[in-house]
Amino acid sequence: MKFLVTWRLHAGAMDEALALFSETPAEQDQAAMGDKVKLIGRWHDLVGGCGAAVFESDSISAVSAYALQWNRYMEIEISPVIDDEEARAVGLQMAGE
Repeated sequence: MKFLVTWRLHAGAMDEALALFSETPAEQDQAAMGDKVKLIGRWHDLVGGCGAAVFESDSISAVSAYALQWNRYMEIEISPVIDDEEARAVGLQMAGE
């Protein structure tokens, strides 16, 4: 499954959160995600203090555990999402009912 993770930094949290993220090597960040979570892509709106990422995992618990490591700096939302091909398949299935 794919999960869309969006976040918005708490007021005043930018400096500390950005410093922590910037000083964390990519390998360490991946290790914090664990074996059950694959990062597809992550985008940051530094001026707006928000961002989004797409993760792939069979475990919402694993995605949640990773996200909770950042929870003290930001509000985080996690939503299951599907790609175009999957959405088309759902649409065709619904049309056939």
